[in-house]
Amino acid sequence: MTENTPQQSDILLTDFDKYLFGEGTHEKAYEKLGAHLVNLNGQPGVHFAVWAPNARQVAVIGDFNAWDGQRHPMNASESGIWTLFIPELGVHTVYKFRIFTQAGDSFDKADPYGFAMEQRPKTASVVVDLNSYAWGDEEWINNRVSHQAFDKPVSIYEVHLGSWRKVEDPKWGVRYLTYREMADELISYVVEMGYTHIEMMPIAEHPLDASWGYQVMGFFAPTSRFGTPQDLMYLIDQCHQNGIGVILDWVPAHFPKDGSGLNYFDGTHLYSHADPRQGEHQDWGTLIFNYDRHEVRAFLISNALYWIDKFHFDGLRVDAVASMLYLDYSREEGQWVPNEYGGRENLGAISFLRKMNESVHANFPGVLTIAEESTAWPMVSRPTYMGGLGFSLKWNMGWMHDTLNFMSKDPVYRKYHHNDMTFSLLYAFNENFVLPLSHDEVVHGKGSLVNKMAGDEWQKFASLRAYFGFMWGHPGKKLLFMGGDFGQWQEWNFNTGLEWAALQAPNHQGVQNFVKDLNNLYKQEPALFEDDFEWTGFTWIDANDSDNSVFSFIRNAKSSGQFVVVVSNFTPVVRQGYRVGVPRPGFYREILNSDSSHYWGSNVGNAGGVQTDDIPFHGYDHSVSLTLPPLSTLYLKL
Repeated sequence: MTENTPQQSDILLTDFDKYLFGEGTHEKAYEKLGAHLVNLNGQPGVHFAVWAPNARQVAVIGDFNAWDGQRHPMNASESGIWTLFIPELGVHTVYKFRIFTQAGDSFDKADPYGFAMEQRPKTASVVVDLNSYAWGDEEWINNRVSHQAFDKPVSIYEVHLGSWRKVEDPKWGVRYLTYREMADELISYVVEMGYTHIEMMPIAEHPLDASWGYQVMGFFAPTSRFGTPQDLMYLIDQCHQNGIGVILDWVPAHFPKDGSGLNYFDGTHLYSHADPRQGEHQDWGTLIFNYDRHEVRAFLISNALYWIDKFHFDGLRVDAVASMLYLDYSREEGQWVPNEYGGRENLGAISFLRKMNESVHANFPGVLTIAEESTAWPMVSRPTYMGGLGFSLKWNMGWMHDTLNFMSKDPVYRKYHHNDMTFSLLYAFNENFVLPLSHDEVVHGKGSLVNKMAGDEWQKFASLRAYFGFMWGHPGKKLLFMGGDFGQWQEWNFNTGLEWAALQAPNHQGVQNFVKDLNNLYKQEPALFEDDFEWTGFTWIDANDSDNSVFSFIRNAKSSGQFVVVVSNFTPVVRQGYRVGVPRPGFYREILNSDSSHYWGSNVGNAGGVQTDDIPFHGYDHSVSLTLPPLSTLYLKL
């Protein structure tokens, strides 16, 4: 008899649960596996459950039993799930599972379904009560379907919480902001800047800071770097109460090889593939999930739903979808295994992504799923019943690559790269696109956004503002990584905070003022967001003026018949009397000018607006004669 023999209990895990889990369709496995505070026969304690079908024995270890693997052995079941109720344990209990393999080895593992973990470099799981937080965002949640409809404005501020802002601390030197401090500082900044959403880079627990969160150890555990799970709930709650949606960067493509994690979990490649041609991600030195395994699908699908259910996230940006879809992703001939039909498509991953999207949309209407997918895979953002993958939105990586290439060219040579700015309109409505200027574009020697722009300092800042104006006018929802909205000079460094001191300079203030005005104007003008995903929302005026590097187009509102004329001049030349055809006669007010002195521009413009002439141009009966400022974007409204 072992010391403190616990009561055997399957009270939380029914036969039906085991059936659904084994079938890969259990959408709330997190309510059954992991560590749960329960009261059994009048006795409070913690019920533990872990899937380890190939283990010879599993035990719960922790401070409460001096990390002794003999004192609390778990009970096996035919489903491969081991269970145990230990009385008198409560919140803050630190624990792991000791796995005894068939080969006679033993090792200690964090709980795959653990809701919290110790602070790195420690890796044990921690018992918490996720139901103790009192939410105050009911109004937001009830209206989420309308907040996030396709005909609403979406301007996303992408944030790495660990490096948004560092603070001096007498005890710690320089430290992170906590989740609760961010609820004050980050939210007030996002509201002031006019964004509609925050996208958090991965916050599931990860031991390695340099992975930015993309090498996840605790898939169900918010990182303890910034506080408790309840502190994260408070941050999201306050976002909602301030009208800000919150998107989670979610990583179901791979996991690290750390010994405490999912790797070789029960002495076998339980969560991944034994064959390295299928199981190892060569680019990142990580392991690829086995999407064909039903219990792994249940783990990942329930993980997606968990963050929305327990933490009220409004969307999931799914990382590295391209790497999931292709068996030969980043592999040479002979380094990959074809599917059963001899093809390169990962059929298990495709099936998983479709099921994940169906589950999210069925359980949480209005929640967005967003694919980071960089290939020409068809119908990523089309419903599964049409043969699509079922995502709400897809990142437009092609637009980002092409337009940044154009902006990096000296204005003298931009006319030879004109189609970099127009090509995206050939496919802009094949998917529901987000235009992303993400963290990936400002790291690893790529330089900051403002440093990608050609020319001297004035030209760089003018080009960045003009580029943002073009981007916010272009069809598609918007995403901008932190620091880009005030033209940070240095590329992003996850170890340091943003260069907030730069805002003492007028050039950086100018970019920030412009993005603020751009966001607020964007939200006020239905023509800029209502019809993002159909041709009816966009009309070229002139896509072909390559000699002058000028682009002109119209964005149309769906409901009111209103429209906004957008004209971008990507040369440092003032163009007087530049004629542009317009659909209707009248006075066109200049509602935005990126060259305003308020933005550190040269203050060239059209004195508030222009009256049409009865001169046919660009296929229209009426036209306006504009003064185009150097390196600028103008918005005009009848």
